[in-house]
Amino acid sequence: MLTDKQQEAEHEVTCASAELDHTRDQFVASMGALEHEITRALDWREWVRRRVGIALALSFGLGLLLGRRP
Repeated sequence: MLTDKQQEAEHEVTCASAELDHTRDQFVASMGALEHEITRALDWREWVRRRVGIALALSFGLGLLLGRRP
């Protein structure tokens, strides 16, 4: 049979373990969301989709620059 102090210590260990599991799950979810955002931010196709006008203007300007080469 366990003493009161042993039971209390066992309860604290169980609570700490549960808290660590919860924190780990939150961390994994945050890292997944961060990875998704970084991938989206660095994807050139997504950038063009969100900024069609700027992409067209840059393409047109680059075409003019390359077309005027001697």
